[in-house]
Amino acid sequence: MKTYDTLAAVDLGSNSFRLEVARVAGDQLYPLDSLKETVRLAGGLGADKRLDDATQERALACLQRFGERLRGLSREAIRCVGTSALRVAKNAGEFIPRAEAALGHPIEIVAGREEARLIYLGVAHSLPASPDRRLVVDIGGGSTEFIIGHGLKPHERESLHMGCVNFSTRFFADGVVDKAALKAAETAARVEVERIAKAFSRGNWQQAVGSSGTARALREILEQSGWSAHGITADGLAQLRAQFIRAGHLDALELPGLTRDRRPVIAGGFAIMAGLFAELEIEQMDVAETAMREGILYDLLGRFHKHDMREATVGEFMRRYHIDTRQAARVRQVAMNLLAAQGGSGAGDDNDVRFLDWAARLHEIGLMVSHGGYHRHSGYILENADMPGFSRTDQARLALLARAQRGALTKLPAFASGTVSDNDRLLVWLLRQAVILCRNRAEPHLPEVKVDASNKRFRLTLPEGWLESRPLTQRALEEEAAHWQAVGIKYPFA
Repeated sequence: MKTYDTLAAVDLGSNSFRLEVARVAGDQLYPLDSLKETVRLAGGLGADKRLDDATQERALACLQRFGERLRGLSREAIRCVGTSALRVAKNAGEFIPRAEAALGHPIEIVAGREEARLIYLGVAHSLPASPDRRLVVDIGGGSTEFIIGHGLKPHERESLHMGCVNFSTRFFADGVVDKAALKAAETAARVEVERIAKAFSRGNWQQAVGSSGTARALREILEQSGWSAHGITADGLAQLRAQFIRAGHLDALELPGLTRDRRPVIAGGFAIMAGLFAELEIEQMDVAETAMREGILYDLLGRFHKHDMREATVGEFMRRYHIDTRQAARVRQVAMNLLAAQGGSGAGDDNDVRFLDWAARLHEIGLMVSHGGYHRHSGYILENADMPGFSRTDQARLALLARAQRGALTKLPAFASGTVSDNDRLLVWLLRQAVILCRNRAEPHLPEVKVDASNKRFRLTLPEGWLESRPLTQRALEEEAAHWQAVGIKYPFA
């Protein structure tokens, strides 16, 4: 595994886009550069849940500027993550390719609980060591994440679809911040938080910590106004509520510490914070200077230092779903041998090797549901389960490999439409052959094989006479050739 002396994280939040560049020194990161632009992606979501054109153009212009800063850095040392607004947007599939072209790097969309894990990782690295269990709350533009953890390890993670942008749009769109609007917004927040209150209430942690823009803005307002000596307090929030009502409108707010770009979304952020303070019985909350972008950097650093969370998740899933480890190892080894035998053409970079490895080890995960059509169950689990370390894009790729491990390829949309990538097509072929060759759940003893792989043709050459004593395998390979022919790929074998 390569190592890098500089890493970069891009956090495409629902309120702000952020870029963080850091220097690597052993297991520590030291900030080199930081950029932030208020894009308000969540504010561009219409009633139809589609990003409007103006917001898209604003986002693309920001990403072009970020892309200039990233030039010269190794692609593997950069990770770009999209969150709530891109999870929700129905036209995200159209926007993401344009965004990737503007930025010059692939963008991953992460699920809410994965976002929560990355937030905790970033916050935990900035806090002093403590024996206490910590509650970390991050109010973003489109969602709020809740995590309880100890040290660097999160134990409970949740994400609720409420953020400072969508709450401000929903309850304070005209700028009016009266008693009725505040009560409605705080009640809506409490209703959302009530769903998780049992696991996250006061008895489950000893210290509360806020992160990201809303928490920092509220801390600055309360401390500079003299309503809190340290951090965010319930009493301070009560005094701020009175100030909102007294002003009556966002334009009339005169609050020390309230910046111009935070003003349009401060009421929505306040309502969420006040609601969760009440519902989770929080009296005081410290505020961290770090958030998800630092978590992305530390997670990326872990991948290079053999602490890849994805590897830990694969191991945990193998245990949880009682996968036959010997069969998984056989299929994995044969798939890797076939990959090596094709001489490096096509797939074969580190990322492809990792995904083939994970897919081989997890391909039978669906057997815990049912033997019949287990490959479909495997695909469903891998696409929809909570898999720490994996983005939605990662999980979709694993799911494709698992679903395609057997059966008619024409039933899979990516193959039927011809949109499957060349690399994924090869990985699917490698996994399918490995599954066939290991079908009797014993070592296949393949001393020599030759593989020729190209865009429209696969060829497998087995040791002379090997198939003569294996008529079942020969029949399976004949059926396999027909499946590939149906999607326009020639597959001779001998």
